[in-house]
Amino acid sequence: MSHPLGELRTLGDELADATVATLFERGEVGKFNTLMRYVSTAGSPLPDDLPDVAREYLRHTAAPPSWVDWGEMERARLFFIDNNVHISTALSFASMPACYVIPHIAKLLSATHSLRYPSKRMAETGQFTVYLMRPDAFEAGSRFIPAVQKVRLLHASIRHHLARENQWDTTTLGVPICQEDMIGGQLLFSLLVLDSLHRLNIHMSVEGAEAYYYAWRVVGAMLGVDQRHAPTDLASAREFLDNYLVRYMGPSEEGAQLTRQLIDLYEEVVPGTLFDPVVAALIRYLIGDTCADWLRVPRTGWDAAVKTVPTLLGVLETIEDTSPLGAWALDRLGHLTSVFELSSLTRGRVMQYAIPEHLKPDYGMASAAPRLNRWTPPPPADHR
Repeated sequence: MSHPLGELRTLGDELADATVATLFERGEVGKFNTLMRYVSTAGSPLPDDLPDVAREYLRHTAAPPSWVDWGEMERARLFFIDNNVHISTALSFASMPACYVIPHIAKLLSATHSLRYPSKRMAETGQFTVYLMRPDAFEAGSRFIPAVQKVRLLHASIRHHLARENQWDTTTLGVPICQEDMIGGQLLFSLLVLDSLHRLNIHMSVEGAEAYYYAWRVVGAMLGVDQRHAPTDLASAREFLDNYLVRYMGPSEEGAQLTRQLIDLYEEVVPGTLFDPVVAALIRYLIGDTCADWLRVPRTGWDAAVKTVPTLLGVLETIEDTSPLGAWALDRLGHLTSVFELSSLTRGRVMQYAIPEHLKPDYGMASAAPRLNRWTPPPPADHR
């Protein structure tokens, strides 16, 4: 698939950028933030004093794209519920480090002070995904659409801030959070997650994997990704992501610092200290030795032991596939693990996006798609 890469490096998000620029010009950013703090569900009445430009932006972005296939979104939801703990693992220990191995992304995260708040960043990422996969994600009362609207404006405010403060070399690095980086991020949180689940020997159907990727295509569109350039299927996604990573990945001081913060964070989450090295070992296993060395992920005595995890997970997956009781027990374990992880990340603080108290009971698993016709990753792109 051919992409006008030079153009993608220069493009941001026209709608959100114009909204943020107007709010700054009129000195209404503080008012907007204060009023929007309490708008957390779709369909809620907007505050009377909300600036007109913000009201128009929220009206324009209040619905998903007209091309959404709701049957495919339901398949994505069931796939997520069936694999929530594995997806959380992949997001934390593969997708986030993969972001850090791209120096200009690591630099951007550092420039926006994200280094100081790793638990908040990880918790909000997890919550965002949970809200996406709720049955009412696109209905009145959902928390997903307001979350998307706010994240999109957050990206625009970062672009505005870095340009205004001359903290970003646009000539060398491109527009911060440009179209190419937004597409790359969408793929790191979708295709790379699927790759990681495959590496962990998680049983996935072709239909489930394709649906999960499709859901993130919808997310990308709602976050301002220009769909003329976004990959439409897993094969074209593989080509884009491989070329993107080969073009940009490498070592950086900011990337190493972010990774150290991530490892420290999860070592605090893991009870005791005996299993602390598992965090680094799992990151190294999922992203590979080259990237792990660039990020200065420490080598530990657990590196070899972690390589046996796919075998264990394969056995558990077989039990889940063949035994209703085993499936129920593993489902409950996965639910409790996810709740523990997210509650540990928030550490009792009030987050911008609240975490649902009950995840699995809201959804039910009876109609989950059978994991026949097992999915395997698309082949690597040809870089010749």
